[in-house]
Amino acid sequence: MSLESFSLHGKVAIVTGCDTGLGQGMALGLAQAGCDIVGINRVPPQDTVAGVTALGRRFLSLEADLSQQEALPALMAQAVAEFGHIDILVNNAGIIRRQDALAFSEQDWDDVINLNAKTVFFLSQLAARQFIAQGQGGKIINIASMLSFQGGIRVPSYTASKSAVLGLTRLMANEWAQHGINVNAIAPGYMATDNTRQLRDDTERSQEILQRIPAGRWGEPADLAGPVVFLASSAADYINGHTLAVDGGWLAR
Repeated sequence: MSLESFSLHGKVAIVTGCDTGLGQGMALGLAQAGCDIVGINRVPPQDTVAGVTALGRRFLSLEADLSQQEALPALMAQAVAEFGHIDILVNNAGIIRRQDALAFSEQDWDDVINLNAKTVFFLSQLAARQFIAQGQGGKIINIASMLSFQGGIRVPSYTASKSAVLGLTRLMANEWAQHGINVNAIAPGYMATDNTRQLRDDTERSQEILQRIPAGRWGEPADLAGPVVFLASSAADYINGHTLAVDGGWLAR
């Protein structure tokens, strides 16, 4: 095996929710490996566009509310029309709502499950159909969580959605491997992003978290660049249905 098996030159990756944070870190990592990027976001991802184009790669920016599944077919069609093919899908877009389980609202439940689980499945379905039509296989990478493995507190719908992501990753891998499609997931640990701002601003809770992480620090978006490139590349062709924890050792402690 050579380093060429990690190259993504000539590939096109859809990355959802890549305007900031983990999605931005993964989009930049994929671009560094040679990918052109289709970014799907609620707002124009100006910094991500600048970073990708500075690397000499193309960036197609699509604006959409991904919680509206009826918009998904048109988004896939636009991506294919622009680049002629799609090779990689990274399902990163997601939301979180925090409240005690006893007080958690049905709306907060539905909003999180709808985007974090339902959209992941139906966008993956569209990508798989496109991969099959192209006849070259493809890679789907879902973004799971530590709460795919643990229960957590005050985030019941998020825990349910990320547990669903782990299960759906296995299900889709089982069904689509016959078509040369690899479906895997990355489970980030505690990362310094907008989703964890409340935790990081709580000095006591932040210290409790850091004490459990063997690496002794919060993760950064760039920490996901290597794992996503690996799973998107031919170097990972025999990895399927796996959820890779990128957590600084959190689960090991």
